Amino acid sequence: MGLFKKSHKNQDKQAAFFTALVKIRNSEKFSEYATKAGASFAAFDGKPVLRGKKTGVLNGVADHDMTGIVQFPSMTALNAWYNSPDYQAIIPLRDAACDMTIITYEIPE
Repeated sequence: MGLFKKSHKNQDKQAAFFTALVKIRNSEKFSEYATKAGASFAAFDGKPVLRGKKTGVLNGVADHDMTGIVQFPSMTALNAWYNSPDYQAIIPLRDAACDMTIITYEIPE
């Protein structure tokens, strides 16, 4: 199988990630959101990979303050987390705290 060729029958066996690009508007609310969001990953085997503040831009334009990357065992698990009642309940807090772009990725076998 080629590096980027995808097999739909193996979709649940492929690691999936999301990146969150964050522009913080309210630090206190963002801290509360981050704590609650982090706690919601475990039920779906989500594992934080990176959380960091932007220190510079080597190429292009980046208007976000920080980035987070979280790994899930599959795209199914990632989507189940995002659509879970626990995560859905904190979306208003997220939206009050920051502007966030969440992008999903699959890693082929």
